[in-house]
Amino acid sequence: MTNSKNAVLVLEDGTFYEGTAFGAASTTPGEIVFITSMTGYQEMLTDPSFAGQIVVPTYPLIGNYGINDTDFESCKIQVRGFVVREFCEVPSHWQKKTTLDEYLKANGIPGLSGIDTRSLTRHIRSLGVMMGMLSSELTVAECMRELKKIPTYGVTDFVREVSTDHKYAWANTEGQSVKYKVAIVDTGLRYNIARILAGLGCSVTVLPAATPPSEILKLKPDGIVLSPGPGDPALLGDIIGNIKELLGKVPVMGICLGHQLIGRALGADTFKLKFGHRGANHPVRDLETGRIHITTQNHGYAISLETLKGGLEVSHINLNDGTVEGLRHNKLPIISIQYHSEGSPGPQDNVYLFERFVDMLKERK
Repeated sequence: MTNSKNAVLVLEDGTFYEGTAFGAASTTPGEIVFITSMTGYQEMLTDPSFAGQIVVPTYPLIGNYGINDTDFESCKIQVRGFVVREFCEVPSHWQKKTTLDEYLKANGIPGLSGIDTRSLTRHIRSLGVMMGMLSSELTVAECMRELKKIPTYGVTDFVREVSTDHKYAWANTEGQSVKYKVAIVDTGLRYNIARILAGLGCSVTVLPAATPPSEILKLKPDGIVLSPGPGDPALLGDIIGNIKELLGKVPVMGICLGHQLIGRALGADTFKLKFGHRGANHPVRDLETGRIHITTQNHGYAISLETLKGGLEVSHINLNDGTVEGLRHNKLPIISIQYHSEGSPGPQDNVYLFERFVDMLKERK
C-alpha cells in the first residue's frame, strides 16, 4: 500500500505543489527537471545523469508495467525524487518483480503523485530549471528555509558520486567473438553502452572517472569511450586534463558529458541550457548523411558553437534549437555525440554511431 500522508514539492521561487506521498517517507532537495519519454521510467530512475535531480515525467501515468530485473542502467536509483501525475498501484507485465512504489520505498527515494505535472513543466520551461525540495515531513515554510541552506546543482561535482570506485570487466555477449579492446571512462555510465559495445565484438573494461591516462594506456585499448554523466563539465578540470593527454593516441568516442569534456579539452566552452533536453523524441540531423534521427537525450549543458576550435567540426545539429549534438575532429580519430546513442529508454536507431566508432578501431588497427 502507498503512504496515506500528503507530500509537497516546493520550488526555490516559492511555487509549491501539494499531492500524495508514495515511495519512501522522507525529504530530499534537488534540481527540478522534466522528461518527455512516454515509457522507460526504470531506466530513468537508474540513469546516473539524473544524479542530484528530482525528475518529473510529463507522461501522466507511470508505473503500469512495474519494475523488472533487466531494465537497469546502473546499480542503484540515481534520482533524488520522483514526481508524477498518477502512478499505477497494480501494474501488469510478465516481467514484473515489484511495483514502482515498493522499489522507491526499498531504496529510500520519495515520490509525489496527484499534481498537475504539465503545469509544473510549463513553469520550468518559462522560468528555467531551479532547485526544489520534495517532502512528506516538512511544511512549505520549512522547505523554503531548508532550500536556502543547500548548494545549487551547478556547484556540485556529482561525477564523484556516480563513477565506479574500481576497475571491472564487462561480460561479453555469449558466443560473441572479441575483436577489439575498449576502455570506458565512467563519469556516469549507462549499462546499455557496454552492452552494445560487447555485442559489436568489443572486450570492455570500465574505469573510474579519475583514472590517470598512463593507467588507461597500460591496458593497451584499441579505443576509449567517455561516458555520459551528471553536472557541469566545467567542474571536472582534472578529468579534462586527463582527456587532453589521451586524444590522438587511440580512437576516442564521447557521449553526452563525454562529448562536452572532449569539447572543453580542445578549447571550447560549455553553457547551461534553460531547461535542458530530456526525453526520447528530440530530432537531430546527421550532417554527413543528411538523415534526421529521433533521439534520446538527458543533459542540461551544451557546447557553445562559437567557441569550437582545436580541429573540431560539428557533425550533428539539434533541429529544435540549433545546438551542437555531435562533433568530429578533422584529423584525429575522435567523434562525440551529445545525445544518448544507446537509447534506454528510447529509439535504438542511433546504434550506428557505435558502429562508426568500431570502424575507427578497425581502421586504426
